[in-house]
Amino acid sequence: MMFLKIVPCTTLCYLAAAALLGVLLFLLAVYIYNQYTSGVCTSNSRMEGKTVIVTGCTSGIGKEAAKDIAKRGARLIMACRNVDAANKLKEQFAKETKNDNIVVRKLDLSSLASVREFAQQINREESRLDVLVHNAGTAEVFRKKVTEDGLEMTMATNHYGPFLLTHLLIDLLKRSKPSRIVVVASSLYFLARLNLDNVNPTATLPGYLYYVSKYANIVFTLELARRLQGSGVSANCLHPGLMSTGIWKNVPPPMSWVVNFLLNTFCKNEEQGSQTTIHLAVSNDVEGVSGKYFADCQETTLSSGIQDQAKGKKFWELSENLVKLQPSDPKI
Repeated sequence: MMFLKIVPCTTLCYLAAAALLGVLLFLLAVYIYNQYTSGVCTSNSRMEGKTVIVTGCTSGIGKEAAKDIAKRGARLIMACRNVDAANKLKEQFAKETKNDNIVVRKLDLSSLASVREFAQQINREESRLDVLVHNAGTAEVFRKKVTEDGLEMTMATNHYGPFLLTHLLIDLLKRSKPSRIVVVASSLYFLARLNLDNVNPTATLPGYLYYVSKYANIVFTLELARRLQGSGVSANCLHPGLMSTGIWKNVPPPMSWVVNFLLNTFCKNEEQGSQTTIHLAVSNDVEGVSGKYFADCQETTLSSGIQDQAKGKKFWELSENLVKLQPSDPKI
């Protein structure tokens, strides 16, 4: 009888050990893949005389990309929600890069009013805009949050804010041609689908909407590139890689402890994750390239479904309505 009781327990232990070993091997494979396939921006292009906006650059890959761009001599506009943190970082960048041509501007992409105020200031103060990097992002993992404009928070920050901002700055980008728009997306788009019958899904599980927003980023970029053909403005999107990032800062403890340990141990760091963003912003190799998807500093493929032009056109029109584009606003 004792033997019969011990066998199931022993079997269970073996199964648990095998499962744990499988997880560890998977994480090791992820680590090895990240370390040995990480693309590096090898361009030595200088950016003197050029103006670059990077959104959400007080941390993560945005911070690393902004610092690299500042090192190249560009006029760097740090478009951030937390102005105090951005100003501290501005001083650090100026000291490290020997570039004093860095300014901080307030931008909360979850607020359509803030986007309009920011764009008005840029159009009033800047004579050119060579690169617009849509880097800022958020993920409301558990909380359902709606913005002052009635938009779901994750979708507002990751898609609708950048969509409106692109429209409001497009004339400046066209006057500065050849110019570039760089959109940080994710290969995790395949975990989601874009429901065109409900493009402001306030009742959907918040964590899932992060993946929907990344899907939206790519659909937006492809349609944007089609509309900008012949304008001298290119638009490309990218996957930064599986990496440690502040995007999941809204995950509560103790789950956050596990998440942070796994990300920091097995995934790309922020500098590695920033390389494709930098590549698309500065490299001469992508001059004139538009409507493409990049990972590890190389063009890569997308699923056929996400490239559906009819879906892209429809989603664009729905987005125009949700961000309340005005007849007087620039058109793309």
